Amino acid sequence: MDSLDLLRTFSEVATSGSFSRTAKHLSLSKGTVSKYIAALESRFGVRLLNRTSHAVSLTDAGALLLERSRPMLELADATQAELQDRARIPSGRVRISAPYGMELTELPALINAFLGHYPEVSISLVLTNRMVDLAEEGVDIALRFGASANENLIVRKLVSMELTVCAAPVYWRRHGVPAHPGELAHHIALFSSHLNPLPKWRFEVDGQPLEVPVRGPLDATEASPLIQAALLGAGVVYLPSVMLAPYVESGRLVPVLSEFVRSDMWLSAVYLERRHSTAVHRALLDFLVSRLKPTGSRMRIDAQ
Repeated sequence: MDSLDLLRTFSEVATSGSFSRTAKHLSLSKGTVSKYIAALESRFGVRLLNRTSHAVSLTDAGALLLERSRPMLELADATQAELQDRARIPSGRVRISAPYGMELTELPALINAFLGHYPEVSISLVLTNRMVDLAEEGVDIALRFGASANENLIVRKLVSMELTVCAAPVYWRRHGVPAHPGELAHHIALFSSHLNPLPKWRFEVDGQPLEVPVRGPLDATEASPLIQAALLGAGVVYLPSVMLAPYVESGRLVPVLSEFVRSDMWLSAVYLERRHSTAVHRALLDFLVSRLKPTGSRMRIDAQ
């Protein structure tokens, strides 16, 4: 039996002065009420109540326990009410992880829009390319690029992520524009470090996957230095289009092989079991699904 249940039953007996009224108020049998009081007295090794055939009164020990336990019960009740509110009304702090590069997309604007809708919510955004352990690191929701993985977590697809192969105009003038993904094996690739030791870029040719081994003098754990190197003409990048869109639109990077890029990439939200999820988690996931829309090379956010 729960200690709070014992204390709550004792407090009710002390207040009402009756086992019968307590049993009725707490929807318990009179025998259960007696059993709970006996359990408390056994646990503390003192008599808590004086019982007669007509009345119940507190002993000195019982008066001390009532005085000390009431603030605990009030705090427990207040905490329970607050937690139940969190199950219904979005509030509290949410810790989100996202890969490097997402700060270059419209994700910050999306988070700001969500916070505008829910002023009782705060968000901690952690940027990392590591496969974070949600339970170990206290992360509520992890945003991840990639094909949907089969893991012991819930994976909710948010939006299809297009990829872009591109390089600066000066690079294509020097090295030629490839007409087939296989030709990239002879180009200078700027690639993510997690692809080592044998980096390969995946494409789709005639509906079939094609993996092209690539090589180059620079790899990085995040997209930003790769993009900056590409802008300087140092090589070719193959990254989510949302990260490259501003540079492609301005002409500083030129895309190629668009008909061959893989189509199984998603931005997904990964989180622990659905049971006991709070209102803020549900609201954020629904918000992400409703606002993220693929439009060409950009990840669009609905303005409404």
